[in-house]
Amino acid sequence: MIYMDNAATTMQKPEEVAEAVVRAMNSIGNAGRGATEASLSASRIIYDTREKLSRFFNAENPRRIAFTANSTESLNIAIKGTLNPGDHVITTVLEHNSVLRPLYECQEKGTELTILGCDEKGNISYEEMEKAVKNNTKAIVCTHGSNLTGNMIDIGRVGLIARQYGILLIADASQTAGVFPIDVQKMHIDILCFTGHKGLLGPQGTGGLYVREGLLVRPLLSGGSGVDTYNTHHSQEMPTALEAGTLNGHGIAGLNAAMEYLEEKGIDWIRKKELAYMRQFYKGISMIPQVTVYGDFEAKERCPIVSFNIGDYDSSDVSDELYVTYHIATRPGAHCAPLMHKALGTESQGAVRFSFSHYNTEEEVDLAIQAVRALAAE
Repeated sequence: MIYMDNAATTMQKPEEVAEAVVRAMNSIGNAGRGATEASLSASRIIYDTREKLSRFFNAENPRRIAFTANSTESLNIAIKGTLNPGDHVITTVLEHNSVLRPLYECQEKGTELTILGCDEKGNISYEEMEKAVKNNTKAIVCTHGSNLTGNMIDIGRVGLIARQYGILLIADASQTAGVFPIDVQKMHIDILCFTGHKGLLGPQGTGGLYVREGLLVRPLLSGGSGVDTYNTHHSQEMPTALEAGTLNGHGIAGLNAAMEYLEEKGIDWIRKKELAYMRQFYKGISMIPQVTVYGDFEAKERCPIVSFNIGDYDSSDVSDELYVTYHIATRPGAHCAPLMHKALGTESQGAVRFSFSHYNTEEEVDLAIQAVRALAAE
């Protein structure tokens, strides 16, 4: 199989990741629940991973990193833990449902919501974003990179807007963490939400969020934390405040190994390879008359994603044929990005998404181009 569905999850991981998970399964206990070697080993792995992530995103200190199961949980914590009835929040049509649905829930409870549109290439206007700020605006919530078009939002520029007006920036780094450099302090990001199973190359069931020093976020869950047992309220100290219950220590051990791999290889090297495959594929299919490609491919920075359609064929039929006949794994349909599909006019057809990994090869990309060309000729 040629795997080109990395925006959904990176299937090909460093060998060290699986080895670390197996090792942890046979050696660690529950972090913060005792002073046995098994419990302490779990605590050490978890804290070491916090340190690695803290360095990776340039957080103030490791305690500003809280672990979750994925970006969806992180975004729910960030959005529901900061917005109140009467607040105003700004977001964009580029967003995944893990941003949109929590915002709609907040809207139903009295939060005012503004959703910024985009141009024909899927780009937003930063001038319109600034114009949307009101006296009661609490936050801007936006993705760093679209999981459909691959277009990126200039998070640093959004951070400056947020800082200028004294509002929060909650950034969704699901498609960019592990591939693009993210400096939360330099970019003025108040809360960064990320998942472990995509560009960070870790196991599924891992993720987290960075919360700026001095910012309190209401926890989504409360319960056991291993500390302050007789307090009737959950701890407000980070990271315990956002980590009720037993953490996924085995998965975090795998994420730790993935972070070591990223540090060793360097994300610049990884990004260069992935973008080269993306450009190779785009160049190979964009001139096929029946193919319509979505997104801005003139942008200097974009995610390694190419989404397209062939004529009026349903995207699921094309994706199925790619897999059955050519053994190429892709993602069709709506990609949990309903507003972006509405903006592109692809609500009913969906789109076929190719998303690349540094584990792909030029030969695989060439085969994928040939497959699309053959399907377009039918």
